[in-house]
Amino acid sequence: MEINIRKAVKEDCPRLLELIQELAIYEKAPNDVTVTMEHFVESGFGSHPIWWAFVAESHSPNEPGKSTILGFALYYIRYSTWKGQAMYLEDIIVTEEARGKGIGRLLFERLMVEAREKGWNRIIWQVLDWNEPAINFYKKYNAGFDHEWINCSLYV
Repeated sequence: MEINIRKAVKEDCPRLLELIQELAIYEKAPNDVTVTMEHFVESGFGSHPIWWAFVAESHSPNEPGKSTILGFALYYIRYSTWKGQAMYLEDIIVTEEARGKGIGRLLFERLMVEAREKGWNRIIWQVLDWNEPAINFYKKYNAGFDHEWINCSLYV
């Protein structure tokens, strides 16, 4: 199986939402995905996009022209009054049957290239404290884990 990492395009959105739902099920929150297709597409591909993504696409040598998106990494810009712009990794998702094949590594390393190209010196993200596979993945990159800050949110 050949894996290609490329920038997401509007036509990828239905598959990305499928993978988002798969992640929600994995994270034990299957009913928490409330974003509509229209809002998702507009937010990423409208006149003022606020998120960008890379997709991991497989190409089967036995079926030329056929490809499948096995994972993606979605990010946006976060701003710190102390440190300036940074990449915020919202989600990195690899479908369950494709995990363990290096696809997450390809996506994460493409994000690092993108951050350097944009002049951002940091990538920031969150990981659930029980998600040991993800934590161990990030440890391979010597990621720092901050236990000092508490996440907050307010629905308005």
